[in-house]
Amino acid sequence: MRSAAAVVGALLVACAVNNPASMQTAPLKFDSTRAYEDLRRQVGFGPRPSGSAALGQTRQYILAQLKTAGVAAHEDAWDAQTPIGPIRMVNIIATIPGRRTDRIAFATHYDTKLFRDFRFVGASDGASSTAGVLELARVLQGRQNDYTIELLFFDGEEAVVDWYRNNDNTYGSRHYVQSAQKAGTLAGLKALVLLDMIGDRNLTIRRDSNSTRWLTDLVWASAARLGYRAQFLPDDTTIEDDHVNFVKAGVPSVDIIDLDYPAWHTVQDDLDHVSARSLQIVGDVVLDALPQIEKRLASTK
Repeated sequence: MRSAAAVVGALLVACAVNNPASMQTAPLKFDSTRAYEDLRRQVGFGPRPSGSAALGQTRQYILAQLKTAGVAAHEDAWDAQTPIGPIRMVNIIATIPGRRTDRIAFATHYDTKLFRDFRFVGASDGASSTAGVLELARVLQGRQNDYTIELLFFDGEEAVVDWYRNNDNTYGSRHYVQSAQKAGTLAGLKALVLLDMIGDRNLTIRRDSNSTRWLTDLVWASAARLGYRAQFLPDDTTIEDDHVNFVKAGVPSVDIIDLDYPAWHTVQDDLDHVSARSLQIVGDVVLDALPQIEKRLASTK
């Protein structure tokens, strides 16, 4: 006769076999110390405008970190036509297979704005969100994901000359959308969460009117649940960013961005004006929102 303890033990083993997610004994944790080191390393490469040697170094750093994390990635290069002539740009696309082939993407841009009159290292504007997505890659690699996870690192988000003239902006996300439309793979992308400028020490993120409403609601509900109402404000704003190309193509998208940042596009966007704490807040919110996003997508199939 088996003891009660043995029966319970057998049941727990059976449950773990039938439900691999139950074997994840430790909760998934966004490590802002690790993410801040990614931010610091990018800043150390110096200004990183599209086509620069420093951006090439940044790209190799991203690829090396993804490889170490066990996340498969590839480069997608093309010659972007810009107001100052063609520039070789490269997106990085990383994939973590899930139970479904349909995808949820987390995206960032990893280039910095080109300035010729001062040294711009983009600690928040470029490095912070890239660090955030790198850390999400590490965390989500160890999760039982319902949907396949795509990590997108866009080149050429910044205008080379003037954002408002001749489509001089969001080169990388436009290239991704156009390529996916041609390949017939865009329909498999069910949601996109864009991170941009998430390092501000005084983190204040507002709801973007260009983002998809239900996706924004889920993210802000997670922020409220975790006690981050002071950082994720209920106020509305309107942001033009990489996510707009996806929204126009029919992909539900949300932009998590802090544009209330006095150091934006100035020499002051440096390590003194960013913090690991802000990275932690955004990372916590995104990880809390992911299961809710998965549920919403599954319920609408």
